[in-house]
Amino acid sequence: MSNDFQLSLRVYYEDTDLAGIVYYANYLKFLERARTEWLRTHGFEQSVLKAQQQIVLAVRQLTIEYLKPAVFDDWLTVSVQVEKHGKASLVLNQTISRDTVMLCTASVKIACLHAQTLRPCPFPLSLLEELQQHG
Repeated sequence: MSNDFQLSLRVYYEDTDLAGIVYYANYLKFLERARTEWLRTHGFEQSVLKAQQQIVLAVRQLTIEYLKPAVFDDWLTVSVQVEKHGKASLVLNQTISRDTVMLCTASVKIACLHAQTLRPCPFPLSLLEELQQHG
C-alpha cells in the first residue's frame, strides 16, 4: 500500500451548508472515498473481502482537525498514508487539500472484523504483505 495515494474530487453544491462551505460531516465521506479507492488500487475490494474472506473494515477511532474551509466547486486532493499496522488494525494519516492549502488532517484507526461476529480478526495475509512491501 503506497504511502502517497491521492484521490481528486470536486465539491458539489450538495456537499455544502447554508454558508456555502463544505458541511463538516462531508469531510468524513471524502476521507472514506479515498480509503476505498486506495484499497482498490491495490487489488482489495471491500465487497469481495466480505464475500470471500468474511471480513469487514470498520473505523475504530478517528481524530480530525479542520484547518480551512472547502467551498462549492473546489477541486480537492484527499491523501492516504499508512502510519502503522498490526495484525487486526491499522492507522492511516489522511489529508484534504486544495492546491497547496491544507484544509483538513485526520488520523484514522481501522479495525479488521469478522463479518458475522463483528469481532476483531487478522487482516488477510495478502493485505499485510502489501502493507509491509509499500507501507
